[in-house]
Amino acid sequence: MGDSVNRKTHIRLTSHPGSGKKMRFPIHWGAPTPQERGPIVGTVTEAADRNAIGTHGGSYSLYRALAVTSGALNPIRRPDLTNTAPTHQIGPFPSWTDPKKIVSLDPWGHMAAEAFAGIIGEGVDIRPTIAITRAHLTLHELKDALRLGRLKADGKVMKESGDVAVTKAAIEPVWYLPGLAERFGVEETRLRRVLFEQTGGMFPELVTRPDLLVFLPPIGSITVYIFGDPEAIQDPKRRLTCRVHDECNGSDVFGSDICTCRPYLVHGIEECIREAQAGGAGLIVYNRKEGRALGEVTKFLVYNARKRQEGGDTASEYFERTECVAGVQDARFQELMPDTLHWLGITRIDRFVSMSNMKHDSIINSGIEIGERVTIPDDLIPADAMVEIEAKKAAGYYSDTDVTSDLKTVKGRLLDE
Repeated sequence: MGDSVNRKTHIRLTSHPGSGKKMRFPIHWGAPTPQERGPIVGTVTEAADRNAIGTHGGSYSLYRALAVTSGALNPIRRPDLTNTAPTHQIGPFPSWTDPKKIVSLDPWGHMAAEAFAGIIGEGVDIRPTIAITRAHLTLHELKDALRLGRLKADGKVMKESGDVAVTKAAIEPVWYLPGLAERFGVEETRLRRVLFEQTGGMFPELVTRPDLLVFLPPIGSITVYIFGDPEAIQDPKRRLTCRVHDECNGSDVFGSDICTCRPYLVHGIEECIREAQAGGAGLIVYNRKEGRALGEVTKFLVYNARKRQEGGDTASEYFERTECVAGVQDARFQELMPDTLHWLGITRIDRFVSMSNMKHDSIINSGIEIGERVTIPDDLIPADAMVEIEAKKAAGYYSDTDVTSDLKTVKGRLLDE
């Protein structure tokens, strides 16, 4: 009786290395097969089985904790992965076995159920960190584009209804700490310490368990949308159009007109559809990095500061007002962004739908070629977003037209309206 109660109430701190047993599933990042690399094992009952810091589900792990607390979820339940296999197989590609190419996600994450079926059968909590499925997109802007003749239905990529067929993948972050430190040019011990300190000490294993090489951070995930044949993405003989888009809930979901995020996202989708219909492929990579990875509260505070400052909202103060509130102008740090592209086996992007030099340079520096760069058309810029466009172009963002004449065109169009 007493022993049973003790097992239920005793807490083993994660900073304790456990019984001293040899780690059952060591990680060999960059190994040629998932079995040689080893599974990613987060929360399990046996401490010796764990080889990752943190838990699966990212920020949703806290909601899972509430479900357990309320009695709605059994804390030791394992997911039934029957019929959850990917609808399309991605990879493997040479980039998967290069420990320098991918450090922020598990390239074998969608193969976990198959690759480690035997271990899962033993009761070890191994979960996929990537899921791949098929779906249709229904956006009113795409239906408008079809009606106006900008897009045409082909019955395969775009239906007569205006719905668009896609293959999509959800990717949870999996950070290989030694590779992450090398990517940012810092010592691994410093990276671990700062991560520990800046998360309020939530993950003591970062500093007490250097043998645990993988971290499952409690942050948002990535979603990939593939238009057309997924095989075309890594085929150098077929063209690829791509937009890498960072989350903007206000614009992407609710249509706020203070920025160009949703218009640029929809423009990117249109370009992807055209490329897919021409025999190539289109790709949207959607990263959860709200408010330049500073969060939506900070973002709204900056909105107030910009509009209330003396002289009103101006391009010259656009980035500075963010820094005044947050201490930094941008925390997205695109160094990790190309990992998703390498997971897809991409070596060249023919048309890159983005004005961002940070994104462009990060992709180029990772070894992926970029052909043409595509900016947002003038007639898609909302009136209240002119300051953003002006500030970005003045800061060196890519533009295929003269900044001054381009802005005059936009202002003239808005006055006419």
